[in-house]
Amino acid sequence: MLQVQEVKGPPTEVQYFDDEELAHRLSDHDVEVIREIFRTPLTGSYNWDYEAANSRIRRLYELGKRFNWNSELDVDWDLAPPTRTLGEDDGPEGFKDHPKWKVLTPQQKADFMRRTSAQTLSQFLHGEQGALMVASQLVSCAPTHDAKLYAASQTFDEARHVEVFHRYLMERCHMIYPINPNLKFLLDKVLTDERWDLKFIGMQILIEGLALAAFQTIHETTPDPLLKQVVGLVMRDEGRHVAFGVNYLEDWIRGLPQEQIEERAQFAYEACVVMKNRLISTTVAEEFGFTAEEAIEINAKSQGGQAFRKFLFERMIPNLKRVGLLTDAIRPRFEELGVLEFENLQHDGSIDWAVLEAPLETKARVAA
Repeated sequence: MLQVQEVKGPPTEVQYFDDEELAHRLSDHDVEVIREIFRTPLTGSYNWDYEAANSRIRRLYELGKRFNWNSELDVDWDLAPPTRTLGEDDGPEGFKDHPKWKVLTPQQKADFMRRTSAQTLSQFLHGEQGALMVASQLVSCAPTHDAKLYAASQTFDEARHVEVFHRYLMERCHMIYPINPNLKFLLDKVLTDERWDLKFIGMQILIEGLALAAFQTIHETTPDPLLKQVVGLVMRDEGRHVAFGVNYLEDWIRGLPQEQIEERAQFAYEACVVMKNRLISTTVAEEFGFTAEEAIEINAKSQGGQAFRKFLFERMIPNLKRVGLLTDAIRPRFEELGVLEFENLQHDGSIDWAVLEAPLETKARVAA
């Protein structure tokens, strides 16, 4: 029997899953749905011209159909997790040299590492649900036929991402952490705004750019071959999504009145402030005796934290410039953030088709 519970906000406690509960959940006929209501003044539109008007958008749509991987068939869920005992000097960068880390037992240190991974991957799960809902909105409100088709294909991509991260968290991590409040703020802003092009900016340029930076960091550092495979597959989809956003928005934004361009540039700037300064989670560190301030300071100084912010803005800033949102009025604000050094790097408007058309690293291909 379907049971629906409506709540005022997202869960605040960690959800735990053991092997027995996983088996129960997979076979139980009773399902409980916990949902939080949001409302949006979404204005949809028909499009009666079914001809392809943008060859690049149509080619991205065709790639989405061709590389439609299946998380059940194409991911090798039987890959063994990495097994390594933490040494005396092992641990997360920044934390391992802190006096509070040194007093933790080996078991506590291993649990810290496991929970940190689960917390990060939980944000991917929640972010992908947000992307799923925004993409579905774009099917209705995108003004052209090509964009509606692509948004439909992206909706299915995001559904796969939700599915694959949820399964990884349940089977590998056995826990799901609540959504970061600042990530929830970004998603709420994009989902509830009535302007379709702000949804494009918020999702395709900003949130997808954030996801790519995080995925790139994990893909280069994770010792887990299963996670590396999962993230590699998801990154291929996200690369198409960002390319779609840049190519579609650059012509549209240039045709807007300057006042509306400045409104969108201000939104992009405010989102970048959140991404740079407020998406650092301190939950796990606080569970092990660190203060929130200590965790933020450690992350800011760590090479991993700095690398993530570099990956984020070296991709995002050139894209914002390409679509016309680094206006003369907003540039000083971005300069205060210290991210304008990236503005002349490669943007995603120039699509590397060879990369997007390369064969996927699926279970069958990896085993061959």
